[in-house]
Formats: sequence, C-alpha cells, structure tokens
Amino acid sequence: MASPTSFDTVPEIDVSGLSSRDRAVRAAVAKQLGEAAHRVGFMYVSGSGVPDAVFDRMHAAAQAFFDQPMDAKMAVYIGNSTNHRGYVPEGGEVFAGGTPDKKEAYDCARHRPDRAGATALSGPNQWPELPGFPDAVSEYYEAVFEAGRAIMRGFALYLSEPEDFFDRVLTDPPSQLRLIHYPVDESAVDRPGIGAHTDYECITLLKATQPGLEVLNGAGQWIDVPPRPGCFVVNIGDMLELWTNGLFVATTHRVRKVADERYSYPLFFSVDYDTVVEPLPKLRSPGQPSRAGLRAGDHLFAQTAQSFVYLRARIDAGELSLPAGSLALSSFGHSETAP
Repeated sequence: MASPTSFDTVPEIDVSGLSSRDRAVRAAVAKQLGEAAHRVGFMYVSGSGVPDAVFDRMHAAAQAFFDQPMDAKMAVYIGNSTNHRGYVPEGGEVFAGGTPDKKEAYDCARHRPDRAGATALSGPNQWPELPGFPDAVSEYYEAVFEAGRAIMRGFALYLSEPEDFFDRVLTDPPSQLRLIHYPVDESAVDRPGIGAHTDYECITLLKATQPGLEVLNGAGQWIDVPPRPGCFVVNIGDMLELWTNGLFVATTHRVRKVADERYSYPLFFSVDYDTVVEPLPKLRSPGQPSRAGLRAGDHLFAQTAQSFVYLRARIDAGELSLPAGSLALSSFGHSETAP
C-alpha cells in the first residue's frame, strides 16, 4: 500500500493557472498538484472557478430536502433505485469495521434516463418533488465536475502525459454527488461520524459547512482538515493511486467530532465505468510491485455494494453478486499503526 509522509498540514493550491494559455503557468500549478498528491494525498484548492452563488443555491436546496418529513424523503429512498440514486437514511452506510453512520444523505449523478441499464450505476436520478431542486443540484454538479476535469488535466501534465489523457475516459463517468446532513448530536464529541476509509474513484472535491474531517498521515496521526473559505478540499482516490502505482496516495480519512449540525458535499470524480485502470508502464519498477489492474466501475460498484446496507442485504439474499475479482473494503489506504 502507498503511504503519505508524516505531514502535519494540508497545502493550499491556487489552480486558476490551469486555464492559462501559457503551458509554463499550467505546468507550475501541475507541479504543486502532483507534489501534494504524492506527499499528502489531500490539498485545499482555490481558484476553481465554481461561483459561490452556485454553491449557495445547491446548499439551500439540500437544506430544504433534509428539512422534509421522513415520509417525503423516503419517497426517493435509494433502495427503490436500480442505479444507486436517492435518499440514504441514517444507518444506511457502514464502512469496514465500523458502526452505522450518524448521518443522512442524498446521492445523485448526471441525470441520464437514456442510459438506464447501460451499467450498474447509469441512468436517472430520483428527484424529490421540491421546486428548483433538480436545477440547483445539477448546476452545482456540472460546475464542480468541470473543476475536477481541470485538476485531472493538471495531474496528467505532472505525469508527463498528454493533458487530455484522462479526458479520453470521461465520456459518461458514474461520478456521484452526495448531499450529506449530520444532525446536531451532542454525544458525538470524540466519536466517529464516518469510519476511516479511502474514496473509490480518482479524486474527491469536497465542500463542508463545519469542521470534522480528519486525514491520517504516514506517522499514524490524525490531522484536522477544517473547511477553508473559497476552497475545496481535494483528495486522491483509489483509482489515481492505482494508475500512478502508488506515486499518488489515497489517504485514509474519517469524520469525527460532529456535535454541531454539519452539511458536507463531496463530488466523487470517476472515469468511465468500463475503463481498465492499471499502473502506467513508466511508473513500474522491480522495486515497486504493481497492483493488478481494475475496471473502474466494477471497483466503485463493489466497494459501494459492500458499504450500503440495502445492497449488502441483496448480496446476502443472492439477488446481487459482486464483480469477479472484487477487492474487500479498505484494500487501499493505510492504518493508524503506520510507522
């Protein structure tokens, strides 16, 4: 497993230069991105180009959704979906070795009814009957997705690949936006809210309204990563660690100390479902054993199916099976016993 350094802070990077026509300017930003991905696996990103007003509209829509009575939220229960979209009640997700999470969520992606059944994660969203909700959420999704695309181009440049290297596998990715609500819970101090885990995709772009996120450094210490005005928190996921043969690290993280009400909005940036991800040949060496390649969508689906209670019940009932060669939860990342 790859492991980050014994960092005690997370760097901030202004990525506005990625849109420059000057390759040297783009390369300078790419160098910062690559070094942060290698040393820490997490970074604050400013200059993303996502307007505050777009976030504010989505946040207001999310608050309106979670303020509804439970029966209204359960009308779009994720278990009614065939492609993992909709409302996740408290206790609906459990990470490896963890307990049910003290949170509720709404999961969505790009609304593509025309793609229903194309993959296990393709198709339409379950939109609630809230005026303006689909527009506000979709607007935010597309803005953050484009920010993620720009960051991925920066990573490609750092890796000395064509800047459109990842664009080629971004035709219809199952990138998911989660709207997460942590209710007030005074007993939550010093108690996990989300168990330790890595993210399954390439990168995650996160905005949250309160502190709570912690990341695990290479010395086995938990480091606070509170929200910072004007910034996304961006972290490396399993697929970029695999693609770079551990040069970039999918750093283990968790949520703790969620006593105050908190909203969290991660966009999990994935590549196309059928993309076979394997270490770049130039990053393989006899001294650095390579992981076997994985199909990106199969890995995402398998990890999801092992984390969500309703999907685990379907597996136990024989109604659903994991893709061949699926990894167990927590197969990436590192532990608190790190040296």
